Amino acid sequence: MKRALLLSGGMDSLAIAWWLRPEVGITLNYGQLAAEAEISASTTLCKQLGIEHHVISIDCRAVGSGDMAGGKADAHAPASDWWPYRNQLLVTLAAMKAISLGVNTLYLGTVKSDGSHRDGTPEFIAAINQLMVIQEGEMTVEAPAIHLSTFELVKEANVPSSMLAWAHSCHKSNVPCGNCRGCYKYFEVWHEIEHGLDHAE
Repeated sequence: MKRALLLSGGMDSLAIAWWLRPEVGITLNYGQLAAEAEISASTTLCKQLGIEHHVISIDCRAVGSGDMAGGKADAHAPASDWWPYRNQLLVTLAAMKAISLGVNTLYLGTVKSDGSHRDGTPEFIAAINQLMVIQEGEMTVEAPAIHLSTFELVKEANVPSSMLAWAHSCHKSNVPCGNCRGCYKYFEVWHEIEHGLDHAE
């Protein structure tokens, strides 16, 4: 079995890469404002772990909205960082590359808190997996950490703090803005780590 990970360079996907060591990492530049920093974090991790890394650039900002696209949130948005059908888009683009590499399983970095968006729920993962399985290639889609918080994932993966520090979570910029849901989560997880987890360096 050959496995690939949709690797954003954030804490969740970085921790899954460290934990499960997939053969391939796929990072997407789809027009998000923080693409450069996400690619840099993902590249650094893949070099460290010896993971084959592919960066795909397809500008989809014209159909995006919210913080990541640098625009107003759509009327349907449950939160300011919502990009319409984003995970469906990213899974499809990553799978289009992965199938050419002989990948059988595509991992997503979805965690428990992502359930605040419908495309971060177990029901969505089950549905997108079924959609992929019935198509040519019969690729499966899995979210190994969907029942874990980010802190629990980091603990389970035993990611060194020195590596976790490379993660980029900001939704608005290549330099952390400190004022978006991604940055808030990043700081919150580091607070949990500092008070509840001793990482090996």
